[in-house]
Amino acid sequence: MAARIYQRPKNAMQSGKARTGEWILEFAPAEARQADPLMGWSGSGDTQVQVVLKFGSEAEARAYADKYGIAAHVTPTPPRRLKLQSYADNFR
Repeated sequence: MAARIYQRPKNAMQSGKARTGEWILEFAPAEARQADPLMGWSGSGDTQVQVVLKFGSEAEARAYADKYGIAAHVTPTPPRRLKLQSYADNFR
């Protein structure tokens, strides 16, 4: 069972930073998604993809993965870059 650990990014549509401190553990899909012959919806029998675990820190998420023998890959958080500009820059 493989998983990915990452920090939730900031929502691009809002200026707030709520829930950006959470670390997420998501399981990788074990089987490919298939189209349902009757309705055409895509789905699979893999229920682990629906499980999303939230932790307060990266260490907690790693400890959980180690405790239950989950091969987890940690995706580092990219650095935040601020683009500082003034209102007058819109008219240049």
